Amino acid sequence: MHRFKKLEIWQMSRIFCTEIYTVTSAFPDSEKFGLASQLRRASVSIPSNIAEGSSRNSNRDFGRFVEIAIGSAYEIETQLLISTDLYFLTEEKQINLNQKLDSIIKMMYHFKNSLNQIT
Repeated sequence: MHRFKKLEIWQMSRIFCTEIYTVTSAFPDSEKFGLASQLRRASVSIPSNIAEGSSRNSNRDFGRFVEIAIGSAYEIETQLLISTDLYFLTEEKQINLNQKLDSIIKMMYHFKNSLNQIT
């Protein structure tokens, strides 16, 4: 069992989630249940899956939850690009958020690989 609050990927993804909430609060009201909601749910999914996976009895099970978190990260990447296409985000903001997201994705892949080596 891992202490998820001490994991850097959990800490970074939690901060990233708050950034997504801040950014989406400026989206048009018509997107409250559209892209804004999708981005928020996907961003919450990353630290949530890491936390839930940490409670599992095996590293293999934990790895499955990390895979789900990685999938959510790729959802966010797509949704940020669409948000920029629709002019809800500036290209500069989208690039900044995607750079942070890329760092989190890389860390999750490394962490997942380390879990596989311990199994």
